[in-house]
Amino acid sequence: MVQNERLNILQFLLQKTAWPMTPPAPWSAFHIIFSVSGLAASGFLALSLARRRQKSGCGKNGAPCACGVLWICGILLAVSEIYKQLFILQVISHGVYDWWYFPFQLCSTPMYLCLVFPLLPSGAPQKNAAGYLKAFGFLGGIMALAEPSGLMHPYWTLTLHGLLWHILLVFIALYCATSGLAGRSIRDFFHTLPLFFLFCLIATLINILTGGKADMFYISPYYPITQVVFHQISLALGILPGIGIYLAAICTGAFLCYWLLGRIPFSSVNKKETL
Repeated sequence: MVQNERLNILQFLLQKTAWPMTPPAPWSAFHIIFSVSGLAASGFLALSLARRRQKSGCGKNGAPCACGVLWICGILLAVSEIYKQLFILQVISHGVYDWWYFPFQLCSTPMYLCLVFPLLPSGAPQKNAAGYLKAFGFLGGIMALAEPSGLMHPYWTLTLHGLLWHILLVFIALYCATSGLAGRSIRDFFHTLPLFFLFCLIATLINILTGGKADMFYISPYYPITQVVFHQISLALGILPGIGIYLAAICTGAFLCYWLLGRIPFSSVNKKETL
């Protein structure tokens, strides 16, 4: 009885936030203004926090601790993701869980890394995790904002969730790049790849265990990749070759992001560390 009452209260609260909207078109005025404003704010905040950390040291004289900044980002992402999952479950799917929305896409992985970042040993583990956030997090955030059709929903809360989530990913990547948490060399980038392929393995296991109901990382072995361009490649060459090409393209894009962010002049890391 009490459980049913709590469920009814939860459904009532979620319905109260189900504000309908006409999904904005990609590259509409709403999309451009929101994205540009959000990216500008995330860049300014990341540089400001990194500068304070470098001048005062981590956690000194009011300077933010790097672990604390990433952990707070993880909490924000986790709380918003819990809301999204509950909203989809109760408002959209009417109590039937849709594995398509399980939170383990490429753009979801920064949430988990930020939550556990303070628990990682200092040195290589934190540096590699920060490198992943810098490269793959930035790639996921910027690509989703560039092609936002999957972020635009008929509800304000879900649309704002999608846009703000990916703007926050860009902030995290910029903070890791400018604060000296992540490395700058090509070798440092290659040290992030085992973590990426570990996430790919977990995504594949989820896809298999759900019998194709989930499509984590868009690498389900049950059907061709759904992403534009790579869908045609999968149809032409087969599912597994298509997945291989898709993952190679992600790694290439992540490397370019890593290299680009590594060119930001403001960093506590020795700028000669580029090999």
